[in-house]
Amino acid sequence: MHSAKMSSPVNVIVVGVGNRGENYSDYAVIYPDRMRLVGIADPRDFARKKIQERHKVASENTFDDWRCIVEREKFADAVLICTPDRLHKDPAVALAKKGYHILLEKPMAVTEDDCSEIVETCIQSKVILTVCHVLRYDPVIHKIKVLIDRGVIGDVIHIQHLEPVGFYHFAHSFVRGNWRNEAESSFALLAKSCHDLDLINHWAGGRRCIKVSSFGSLSHFRKENKPAGAGNRCLDCPVEGDCAYSAKKIYLDQVKKGHNGWPVSVICSNSVPDIESVTEALRTGPYGRCVYECDNDVCSNQVVNMEFEGGLTAALTMVAFTEEICKRRTSIYGSKGELTYDGHEIKVFDFLTSKTTKQTADMNVPGNFSKGGHGSADYHLIDSFIAAVMNKNPALIRSGPEETLASHKLVFAAERARLENRVVFCDEQKS
Repeated sequence: MHSAKMSSPVNVIVVGVGNRGENYSDYAVIYPDRMRLVGIADPRDFARKKIQERHKVASENTFDDWRCIVEREKFADAVLICTPDRLHKDPAVALAKKGYHILLEKPMAVTEDDCSEIVETCIQSKVILTVCHVLRYDPVIHKIKVLIDRGVIGDVIHIQHLEPVGFYHFAHSFVRGNWRNEAESSFALLAKSCHDLDLINHWAGGRRCIKVSSFGSLSHFRKENKPAGAGNRCLDCPVEGDCAYSAKKIYLDQVKKGHNGWPVSVICSNSVPDIESVTEALRTGPYGRCVYECDNDVCSNQVVNMEFEGGLTAALTMVAFTEEICKRRTSIYGSKGELTYDGHEIKVFDFLTSKTTKQTADMNVPGNFSKGGHGSADYHLIDSFIAAVMNKNPALIRSGPEETLASHKLVFAAERARLENRVVFCDEQKS
């Protein structure tokens, strides 16, 4: 927990009140003495009004367009930008210039130049920039970095990291959903795994990545894999009962069991999710489409190989087809021992003593944060940001501008390597 020096709460505007924006806003309900939500911008009436009522935000500070905030005199300390990926850069740059501290959803932006512009603007404007590399704030994952820095496995020689997206999570987000199409959002490695390359870069401890290669493609979720006799929508499909990716199974059956959180909450953006609204969403909306008949084009599986200064090597695997949802698995091999993380706990095997020790961390957090997808990590992220703004101390955040930009550049280099089918040297100029 961070102690605050300022007596009054940090006044915050949230731009984009979808799943992420609503999550972070809840911090103000738990700690009204630390954070107060004073402004909202979102084009969707239902989403905007829901948050406005929950936080009692004045109507004159509730907008359907973030540009209205820029036109006003500065009326808050900070802005939480939780818009879709392609809509990050413009509000981040404009609001930083107005002097607002910025919490920015990842990825920062969808091009390297835009990422650089955001960082430069925040530095020039002397505002705190926190990018939501939420995994850094996960208490157990944070402990990995602490153990490496303590030298428990000696020099880090190799990092092996798996991002298991989850079979129905991938179908929800990257086949039917907001991140399915690169032209509308961004490529999968940026949208899903910039977290993971950021962690690898973080664990490398200041050693610069020298070169990178990458391979991957879109597997399975293609028209040629559509089962014989299948319909274009799950609700009308005669073979839906035999399909692991059935929207009826993923959404409607869950609502019938009383589950109306993610991912069901996402598909009814204009109403509360119930049997009627979910049925209608599946009948007419994007989430009811056959997974083999969507306009998806992003990779379902990708590997990235990296070499860092001093001979450290690292490998990332991102794959859609897993039971676990986003429960990363990591093995870090050092000169004195081996560290493994299975998504739940850390084990360290010491070469000298041949003993294994286990490490966990306290994952308990207040309010609804314990129920969210990133759970306690979301809580520690917003808690750190609010403390940094309160104390005027950027050192309280774990994902500041320069390091975040370096890890984003690594993502762009990896995707360039995949597309151009070659090894990319990280210091070469991009074409």
